[in-house]
Amino acid sequence: MSMTRTAATFAPPVMEARRWLDGVTFPADRPLINVSQAAPVDPPPDALRQAMADVALSRDDAHLYGPVLGLSELRDGLAAETMRIYGGEVTGDQIAITSGCNQAFAAAIATLCAEGDEIILPTPWYFNHKMWLDMSGVRSVPLKADDALLPDPEAAEALITPRTRAIALVSPNNPAGVEYPAELIRAFFALAQRRGIALILDETYRDFHAQDGAPHDLFQDPAWSKTLIHLYSFSKAYRLTGHRVGAMATGEMRLAEVEKFLDTVAICPGQIGQHAALWGMQNLRQWLAGERDEILARRASIAEGFAALDAKGWRLLGLGAYFAYLQHPFDMASDELARHLVQAQSILCLPGTMFCPEEDTSGARQLRIAFANLDRAGIRVLFDRLQALDNSL
Repeated sequence: MSMTRTAATFAPPVMEARRWLDGVTFPADRPLINVSQAAPVDPPPDALRQAMADVALSRDDAHLYGPVLGLSELRDGLAAETMRIYGGEVTGDQIAITSGCNQAFAAAIATLCAEGDEIILPTPWYFNHKMWLDMSGVRSVPLKADDALLPDPEAAEALITPRTRAIALVSPNNPAGVEYPAELIRAFFALAQRRGIALILDETYRDFHAQDGAPHDLFQDPAWSKTLIHLYSFSKAYRLTGHRVGAMATGEMRLAEVEKFLDTVAICPGQIGQHAALWGMQNLRQWLAGERDEILARRASIAEGFAALDAKGWRLLGLGAYFAYLQHPFDMASDELARHLVQAQSILCLPGTMFCPEEDTSGARQLRIAFANLDRAGIRVLFDRLQALDNSL
């Protein structure tokens, strides 16, 4: 009997890590620090929650099926916001709203790939991208990032075959936190354009980019929609993770194919979440700027406070958005070390082995820290606990 695609796909890493907590009691003076998942733990701000409540109470249509590709006012609003940030020309007809950004990626792959086709994924990779490709019968072709955790366009070109359908980038990167320079993103776009494949660019964490101004200029290319499949999420910006509101920007012909996929999976995105995303774009720009400032302050705390860990052999490989990507100094493999951290230091984080193919041994030396839910005092406690680890491990 053949194995199903879900059976052949690894378990969701965040859920697997949570199972490490089963039966564990944490001392009162050392409560759990959970840095395993990149998601806000606080609800949306009160003004947004009130706006959502008003929609729920006053708009009967918000409880019915809506357009498969999303509310037209949200599509138009995101197109306008995209032009404000990046320049160029984007219309609502080039936007689809999805039930989270993962669904946007899944829809993109459905329009691109047949059985046995290939997608190039830089490693360390975002595990949900790898999982969806596995479950779609699509081969993930690993593109190992360099020492700065940046992918190389020339190395990517060497991996292109007649079955290659796209290169998928995440910037700011999950899991590494690294922000890809604008010129590097442009180089990948030019490569994809020249070779007749798509560039999937997932910018879920765009709102927490450390640099002011546009992260790239791809939307300024008049032909951007023929090559670029741009993914975005409202979840992190407005704390809407439970409402699942993502988006895709691409050509209208591709969106006609995307509509087929979305109609058979969810029929339409949740409408209250869509209204929340629209209200957030219209009213929370200053609030979101404050959220970004706080994330950047926490990022700075990690960079400034890392010296003590560096002296003990740790290395800070990547830092940005919600993530710090670390290399540990121990002989113990990272998957074993991550489990040990739960018991020894009340820390739940993910090992680098979850972000790399099995043959890539670098993952055994790496850990991902999703620091966005730690304030600066919490970051100091995290570092103190990591310093306390026995060097004999």
